[in-house]
Amino acid sequence: MIIKWRELRKTSKGFTLIELMIVVAIIAILAAIAIPQYRKFQMKAKTSEAKTNIGAIRTCEEAYAAEHDAYYLVGPAPESAITSTTRDFDLTNEDNCAHFADLGFKPAGKVYYNYGVKNWRAGTNFNTSADVNGACPIGAISDAQMTNGVRDVTADIAILAQGDLDNDNSDAYYGATDEKGEVIHGGDDF
Repeated sequence: MIIKWRELRKTSKGFTLIELMIVVAIIAILAAIAIPQYRKFQMKAKTSEAKTNIGAIRTCEEAYAAEHDAYYLVGPAPESAITSTTRDFDLTNEDNCAHFADLGFKPAGKVYYNYGVKNWRAGTNFNTSADVNGACPIGAISDAQMTNGVRDVTADIAILAQGDLDNDNSDAYYGATDEKGEVIHGGDDF
């Protein structure tokens, strides 16, 4: 009987427990390296939403300015709190702000960022939450307050986006002005 067992063992094709444990350990090490990098690339891809929407808002602002000789200042949208999940882009908020619908902008689908258009002066940066949240003046607003006159060569408005993709309570900011289409990044980087 011992002889048959040895013969059977020599002809069997399989892996030992140690070989399987080594393979599992190697796969675990590779996953520990790959998964964080994959998530980082996912978040970086989601930032394209802000850059694309800022460009679209800028185009709408230029079209509005060509027709009305003024830029349209728009309050933060969506008004819901900034989170790492997508939210509906609400065009019908019930405050005194101007709406993106009045400007002719509506993103396709849900968004990760809050957007706003505000008066802009050289030397100001995009690294404060007041930039996006302060885009909408508070209180009764006249049509004159909702627009900013068009001047050549100087930046008149800033189109801003604010979001927290990695949910670490530190927001990332993107912005562009009417004079410079280049989107500038500030704030948290994942």
